[in-house]
Amino acid sequence: MQIQPILAALRRHRLATLLIAMEIALACAVLCNACFMIANRIAMMHIDSGVDETSLATVQLTGYEDSHAVDLNARVLAGLRSIPGMQSVTVLNSIPFGARRGTAGITLDAAAQHFGGVVEFYVGGPGSLQALGVHVIAGRGPQADDFRAFTGLMPSDASVQITHSLAEHLWPGVDPLGKDFWLDKMHYRVVGVIDHLVRPDPPGWPDNSKDWSIFVPAQPGKLLAGSYLLRADPRDVPRVLRDARAMIAKVAPDAVFDQEGSQTLSDLRATCFRQDRAMAGILVGVIVALLLVTALGIVGLASFWVQQRRRQIGIRRAIGATRGDILRYFQTENFLIVSFGIALGMVLAFALNVMLMKFYELPRLPLYYLPIGALVLWALGQIAVLGPALRAAAVPPVVATRSV
Repeated sequence: MQIQPILAALRRHRLATLLIAMEIALACAVLCNACFMIANRIAMMHIDSGVDETSLATVQLTGYEDSHAVDLNARVLAGLRSIPGMQSVTVLNSIPFGARRGTAGITLDAAAQHFGGVVEFYVGGPGSLQALGVHVIAGRGPQADDFRAFTGLMPSDASVQITHSLAEHLWPGVDPLGKDFWLDKMHYRVVGVIDHLVRPDPPGWPDNSKDWSIFVPAQPGKLLAGSYLLRADPRDVPRVLRDARAMIAKVAPDAVFDQEGSQTLSDLRATCFRQDRAMAGILVGVIVALLLVTALGIVGLASFWVQQRRRQIGIRRAIGATRGDILRYFQTENFLIVSFGIALGMVLAFALNVMLMKFYELPRLPLYYLPIGALVLWALGQIAVLGPALRAAAVPPVVATRSV
C-alpha cells in the first residue's frame, strides 16, 4: 500500500491528527516513566536485607528511667529467654525495617577532612550479629573482648564489621580489613566485612547507599537498652512474640510496650514498604486509565473518519479494492499517527524523567523502556482501530455510493 495517499488524507485533517498524536505522546511519556517507577518500587520491596527475617522479631520498650536501664535489661533478657521456643534474645539499638537510632556521618581521617558518607550504626550486645543471621564474608565477626561498656553517643575505639557495599564505597578496590574511620572523635577499625545488612529505613536512601551499615559490638547498659532482637524457629515466631508481650507485662511493668515497633521482621518489612505498594498501585491505575482514554480517543477518531469517508470507501470498493485493502488502509493510517506520537512522546519521556530526577531524586530512565512503551502503544493503536476498520471494510459498495 502506498503511504502518500494516506499522508495526503492526514494533512486535510491536521487538527484531529495532531490532537491524537499529542494524546499518544503524553501516554508514551507517562507510560515509560510510570513503568520505570513501578519497577523501582518493586525492586525496593524485594531488597535483600541480609538478615534471616522469617526467624526474627523485635520487642521495643519506652517510658523507663535511664537510671533503671541496666536493671531493665537484666529483667527483660531473663524473662524473654525463659519463653519456650526462644532461641536467643539480644540487645540491638536499631532493627532492620524499624526505627533508625544510629544514623551518622563518618570521615576517613581524624581531622575530618575526608567525608565518607552517612551510614547506619547497628550497636549490639553479645550474640546480636549471630542472631541477625548475617554472613561475614571477610575477616572475622565480633569476639568476646570486643563488647565493651560505653558512656558516650557510641562506643569508641571499637573493632567493627561493615557491609561490602560500604567498604567498596570507602575504599574502592582495596582490602578494607584494618582500615580506620572516625565518627567525630570516636575511632573505629574494620575487622570484618558483612555481605548485606540493610538500613532500618531503606526507602529513604538512594539505591547505592541502602546497604551502608556498620555493626559495633558493645555491652548493654544505660545507652543500649529497651530494644531487643528475638530469634526463634520461623513457625514459632508469631507465638513467641505474643508470649513476649505477656512476659514484658510481668517482668517490666515500669516500661511501656511499644505495640507499633514490636513486630516480626516480616511485618516490619511490610509496614516499611506500605507506601511503596500504594504508590505502585496508584501508578498501575494511572497507566490503565491513560491507556483506556487513549484507546477510546483512537476509536472515536477512527469511527468519525469511517463515517465521513463512506462515499470514498464505496468508490474504492467499486473499482476493485478488497476488504483487506480497506482494513490495511486504516491500520496503516493509525500506525503513522501513533508513530508520530511515539516519536514526540520519547522526547517528552526524557523531559519528564529529568524533572523527576531533579525534584524527586528518581534515577535516569533506562533506554530500553522507550521501545517497550512504543510496542505497547503500537499494539494498543492497532487493537483500538480494528473495530472501526472492520466496519469500514464491511461497507457494501452499493450502499456506500448511495449515501451521498
